[in-house]
Amino acid sequence: MQGESGPAARRGRSSDIPPPNWRDDRQRLLRLSFNSLRRGHIIPSMASPTVSEKPLSRFLLTGAQGFIGSWIAKTLIERGADAWVYDLDQEARRLRALLTGEQLERVHFIRGDVTCAEDLERAIANHGITHILHLAALQVPYCAADPVLGARVNVLGTLNIFETARRHRDLVRRIVYASSQAVFGPEEFYGGGTVPEGAPLLPNTHYGVFKQANEGNARVYFLTEDISSAGLRPGTVYGAGRDRGITSGPTKAIKAAVAGRPYTIKLIGGVDMQYVRDTAEIFIRSAESNVEGAKVYTPRGEVIQIEEFLEMLFRLLPQARQNVRAEGQPLPIAYDFDDSALVHDLGPAPRTPLEQGIRETAEIFERLRREGRLELSDLET
Repeated sequence: MQGESGPAARRGRSSDIPPPNWRDDRQRLLRLSFNSLRRGHIIPSMASPTVSEKPLSRFLLTGAQGFIGSWIAKTLIERGADAWVYDLDQEARRLRALLTGEQLERVHFIRGDVTCAEDLERAIANHGITHILHLAALQVPYCAADPVLGARVNVLGTLNIFETARRHRDLVRRIVYASSQAVFGPEEFYGGGTVPEGAPLLPNTHYGVFKQANEGNARVYFLTEDISSAGLRPGTVYGAGRDRGITSGPTKAIKAAVAGRPYTIKLIGGVDMQYVRDTAEIFIRSAESNVEGAKVYTPRGEVIQIEEFLEMLFRLLPQARQNVRAEGQPLPIAYDFDDSALVHDLGPAPRTPLEQGIRETAEIFERLRREGRLELSDLET
């Protein structure tokens, strides 16, 4: 559902060359300050410390080579922060499509496996990580084909995140993890209309059950270890870089229109279209929140029928009318959700109008096409 990592998320070992240790940097600064004060010099940043000051935030992103993770990294870089990308995939295909060369220099790549606690331990301790945004997972088809592997990556991997945070509670201030609307059942299970906060979770896939388990485990870690977290349940997230999963259809349709290629969206019915830039911002806002507890939020974008999306696409990109269509069945998951818990805790969520999101996505695809870098292999006919 969310453009997460594929089977490459299974194995691997950390092979990055650690930068100068952050603790060593702190010790050097303290020695410099002591010597300067002894000579009568003043270090402005240390002359008047206050108890409210916090150490610099350092964000570790698992699965950041995936769709949403790449946009989270992009958003962090644009805000002036660095990002530590923890992933088995070192190709950085999506990041290279989204970031400039200068911006890529601020992304620190760490090769590691979420199922390996030792890899996570080194990454968090060596780099002084304060916030973990966990998106590494196997998608619905992979979990269906190999449920044991799916559980190992999606459930054990998430438990490793929480266990590592528990062992480094002096460093890690917040965990945000990707859950999914797949924890819910079909629309008819909820009587139609908007599904309210607190509605029963009725997943009908291994993937959805694994995500439900992660939400439950997060609650246990708060109750027993006082570790606060936030789980986000994105819907049909669209934007440049979305190329996997059945709900990637709308994004692929935009790409097909730009490329002049035929494409069929393999679903009909209702969806909740969420622009990836908004989703990335909500992940970061959740990470920076001081709200305590094991929170779970269901973001809301623009609830629309696929047929309405196509009409908007045809109006904005008329060439699509000849090449793009939709067929198939509705998603077996409800799509119209109440987001009042998110708004209550984090304030009004960013919600880019669908028309603007389509335009921006088409502009990125058009730039990549002009540069000869538009990947078209995902446009199955």
